[in-house]
Amino acid sequence: MREEMIRSILSDLNGSSADITASAVISTDGLMIASLLPASMDEDRVGAMNAAMLTLGDRSAAELGCGALEQVMVKGKDGYILMTHAGEDAVLSVLARPSAKLGLIFLDARRAAEGIAKLL
Repeated sequence: MREEMIRSILSDLNGSSADITASAVISTDGLMIASLLPASMDEDRVGAMNAAMLTLGDRSAAELGCGALEQVMVKGKDGYILMTHAGEDAVLSVLARPSAKLGLIFLDARRAAEGIAKLL
């Protein structure tokens, strides 16, 4: 039931922009909670990598005096990965095309993360 509700939020998020190609909610220890990922992606690997990156981002922000981490963004030649907390124990990860309008995606992702946090 909870997973279906989270998948519904992810579906709405993915539908909010043609530039969003995938999304997932991952526990902070790297376990996949719900996802809308391409079949070619290994959910376990995605979960572990995203959780590790968010943990490093948290530590870096704290150590460098940037305050509480809000998001981690990775820019690659073929697109973006945006990670943000979805409550205390989960991470929302969004994949976007390189031509994406990031401001809108940040806004939609933040709203989705707030909705997910309420469910968790």
